[in-house]
Amino acid sequence: MSGDEPRRGAAMTLNPMDRFIDGIEFAAAAFIGIVAVDIFVSVLLRYLFSASIPDSYDFGRLLLGILIFWGIAATSYRGGHITVDLVWAAAGPRGKRAIDVFATLVLLFVVTVQTAMLFDKVRTTRADHVLTYDLHLPTWPFFAVAWAGDVSAVILIAVRTYRLIFHPEKLAPDPIAKALE
Repeated sequence: MSGDEPRRGAAMTLNPMDRFIDGIEFAAAAFIGIVAVDIFVSVLLRYLFSASIPDSYDFGRLLLGILIFWGIAATSYRGGHITVDLVWAAAGPRGKRAIDVFATLVLLFVVTVQTAMLFDKVRTTRADHVLTYDLHLPTWPFFAVAWAGDVSAVILIAVRTYRLIFHPEKLAPDPIAKALE
């Protein structure tokens, strides 16, 4: 690595958008941890003490929904999701970039529509006063947190699209991650 290449780590100052992207990825990782703890504690209580967490099923499914939408946000910017790239692999550099831009624009459209529909779900869930089974807690805040993850995905896909078009060098793969693959 030469002296003028940016380095990732504590010594590197990230611009606000990169800090936002890292924050989204941290939030997604935190939700994975929360779901794992919920499952572990539920299983532990069920098999060792024949007890259960009130609303364990409701919390599990609602947290899983949150995890899915924040996971979409985390993978949207980095492009780390599952892809089929037979045509892309055969294309030249300009063709690859054109395919990337087109695919990202389609993804932006789809996730934007999904975000609008999820907001409608948040609104109707709140208006209908949907509650959990045991504790009678409102479920709309869980839907709202999932919706925030979807909004984050739209923002990150828009940033990815902008960078693909105007600053493709900012989307270069991380050399450390490539070395580990």
